Amino acid sequence: MPERWFLAIDLGTSDLKIGAVSAKGALLAHHTAPVDTQFLPGGGAVQDTAQWRELLRDGVRSVAESTGPDRSGLAGVGITGQWGSTVPVGEGGEPVGPCMLWSDTRGAPYSAKVLGGPVAPFGYSPEKIVPWIRITGGAPSPHGADPLSHELYLRNREAETYARTKLLLEPLDFIGLHLTGRAAATPGSSVLSWLADNRPGARTAYVPDLIRRSTRDPGRLPELIGTGSVLGRVRPELAEDMGIAEVPVVAGVSDAHSAFLGSGAVAPYEAHVTISTTCWISCEVPFKKTDVFHQIASVPGLRPGRYLVIDNQETAGLCLKWLRDGLVPGEYMDLTALAATAPPGSDGVMFTPWLNGERTPVEDRTLRGAFLNLSVASTRAHMVRAVLEGVAFNARWLLESVERFVGRRLDRLRIQGGGAQSDLWCQVYADVLDRPMERIAEPRFHSLRGAGLFAAVSLGEMAIDDIPALVPLSDTFLPREAHRDVYDRMFREFRRFYGRLHGSYSRLNSRMVDANGG
Repeated sequence: MPERWFLAIDLGTSDLKIGAVSAKGALLAHHTAPVDTQFLPGGGAVQDTAQWRELLRDGVRSVAESTGPDRSGLAGVGITGQWGSTVPVGEGGEPVGPCMLWSDTRGAPYSAKVLGGPVAPFGYSPEKIVPWIRITGGAPSPHGADPLSHELYLRNREAETYARTKLLLEPLDFIGLHLTGRAAATPGSSVLSWLADNRPGARTAYVPDLIRRSTRDPGRLPELIGTGSVLGRVRPELAEDMGIAEVPVVAGVSDAHSAFLGSGAVAPYEAHVTISTTCWISCEVPFKKTDVFHQIASVPGLRPGRYLVIDNQETAGLCLKWLRDGLVPGEYMDLTALAATAPPGSDGVMFTPWLNGERTPVEDRTLRGAFLNLSVASTRAHMVRAVLEGVAFNARWLLESVERFVGRRLDRLRIQGGGAQSDLWCQVYADVLDRPMERIAEPRFHSLRGAGLFAAVSLGEMAIDDIPALVPLSDTFLPREAHRDVYDRMFREFRRFYGRLHGSYSRLNSRMVDANGG
């Protein structure tokens, strides 16, 4: 009998990954292709769904034709990736406009009107936010960059496109529609719409009162089904075109869920940190809770009565890409090798990684990145290392808030994501956070492995408790005592930067942010 495996699809912000994940957790083959983002005036950020479908077809063909998996062993398909984005879909399941990404803030003025009021701390009217928090554990953002703001923007600014729109889908659910012909969302794919009842024991359904409060059109919401449900089978004509069998397709889950599984740290309070385009720290918890002040919440997880901590630092790996594209050209590993030639602490050079504002532990869209304490003696090596350290300082700030949220110290963290390919960056995280960092094998493909494993779980091939034995570790990075003093001192300065600079950023950028809608 051929080895059973699962096709995993990970539609990220910057690339599309396709992989073959065995029932034993091994990544048998993978294919990666970059995805283009177009940035528009006024805070727009969009992607072309036609490019997604073309890359998907080519990637699946590549994996199916590779020498790794036996294509006759394919047992199902799992989908994961970016979330909080919106694809307007018309009759027949065809897009009628580009995907508005999670970073598209053009609808913010309309969201602010829906959620605000005469007294609106953090942009929310208390009387409006309380029902959302009680029922869902979160709420749409008054600053845009989520499905509510996307729908309101289309309704108010692109009326012709909106009139042609039958459904508004998350990218994960659009990929599911493309594969099976069925349009449906789950609590695991539609979290950032904040329209489903997330309380323990609640049935899977939208809450009419929240739809009314949001002013969203219920007729444009997809069918809501349980997380882990099977959407259907791959459409015959698509299966033939991609060179695979008509196997079951499991409804998509966010990269927060697949990262949880891909880390192998699935017991309650076993934490992981992901260095991707953004950065987050998460773990499974047995409670529903919200920290509005620090933008942290626990959302429905993958097991009954269990929740996942969600938070998001707006730019992490993106900071290194920005540096490479604009200031210090070079390949990723070359840059980290250059950074290793500078001493810990970068001789006092510091970087604030707020290139697109911040979400957690403060939501402030006016914040911006900066190099501080540069001198004529500062080199490119200092600047690159300062970026790596600045992202880690930001993660330490986040960790403090997450530990307060979960009510305990998180003694060890799994580390994964594209940034975790660098030994230096993993060591910097261990030193700055003062925690052991356990790096998973093939860290760049954590969500791909997680999507494949989730398909296996959903199709009855294994249980979540089986997963830790299937996710190997490659290294453990221990905090170095010799560097603790310098990083503690610099972190204290990093925390002071926000207090001292956010007023300047607000004065410099408020009008621009208001004009851009985010």
